[in-house]
Amino acid sequence: MSGIIGHSMYAVLGAKAAAQRKLPVAPIATRHFASFLAGAYLGSDIQTMPEAICVDTGREVGYATARLEKSPITGGAVRPWMFKHDGREHTTREIFDVFYGRAHLVFGWSKADREHTVPWDHLPDYFADVVEDTFEFFGPSERTLSYIFGWIVHVVSDSLIKSVHEGIDLHLLDGKYTPRNRPIQDLVTFHEIGVKELRLDWPALLADLAATPVESAQLHYMRIAEPRGRLAREFPNGWEPAKQTLLNAVLVENRRWCKQHAEDVLNDMQLVRTTDGRLDCNESIRKAVGLNYAAMLGLAEKANFRHALWQMGEAIAQMFEATVQRSPRLAKLPAGDSAGWDELARRWKR
Repeated sequence: MSGIIGHSMYAVLGAKAAAQRKLPVAPIATRHFASFLAGAYLGSDIQTMPEAICVDTGREVGYATARLEKSPITGGAVRPWMFKHDGREHTTREIFDVFYGRAHLVFGWSKADREHTVPWDHLPDYFADVVEDTFEFFGPSERTLSYIFGWIVHVVSDSLIKSVHEGIDLHLLDGKYTPRNRPIQDLVTFHEIGVKELRLDWPALLADLAATPVESAQLHYMRIAEPRGRLAREFPNGWEPAKQTLLNAVLVENRRWCKQHAEDVLNDMQLVRTTDGRLDCNESIRKAVGLNYAAMLGLAEKANFRHALWQMGEAIAQMFEATVQRSPRLAKLPAGDSAGWDELARRWKR
């Protein structure tokens, strides 16, 4: 689980854990929640664009770099979708290779750029530099800060769920982050935790996320800008300002396609009533995973999935706290108040 459902949930839990620690991150994230969620997804996943075009209908389909053999609309042929900018066409893989590692910092770099990887133990310094530069260069608006906090959520959570860094105990069908496990994690997160326990309005949250504006601070923290500020002093390598117009166009495309992608995900999350009256996931997910929804719930319970989510919330809050300690201006802001993390911890910490 690391797509739009997973990262949105990680953001919710990270904000709650930060509030319990009375960190100034929490009230800013809460006041600008759509931007916080957008940072937790679009702040890193620059591959949020179509993967292909359905030959039969001409419609864009899929999610970039997730290969499609046939159209999800008709079952017919597909052809590659290309990102067009400044008179050139780019494959989604090319966009991924150029920008993905710059947003994820600790992993995802192309072979030619791996020297720019930021080690895990340097992340608080990197994040604090970005926060301080945001105060300095990107105006007094809390909205941009909230987006930055969401991006921090993404870097931490992706590193943990993909086992780039240790800290999450979870083993479902065949590991932690596999094609068969991700639908289980998404469905349980969406229905059992998101709707039933936290009472989230997923359609509204995802629509608000997709409607947020591009934040120019993203070019800064991805080092696709003119070098300046604390970040340039402490991390002087890897700056490529010549790619600014391309990245700006990519970020606009991310938001355009995110709206459709969110609708596709919401459709996948729907449960259907079977002939015997039980709720089940759709047929394509059952075939991909090899289990019905009831079996998925049992597997998640056995794997103590809620405990893994508690670990994720704690890890995110710990990174927030380390960042606050290194950012003088952030540390001076009003602290948050408890937002229900204690109750979740009592149920999920075991």
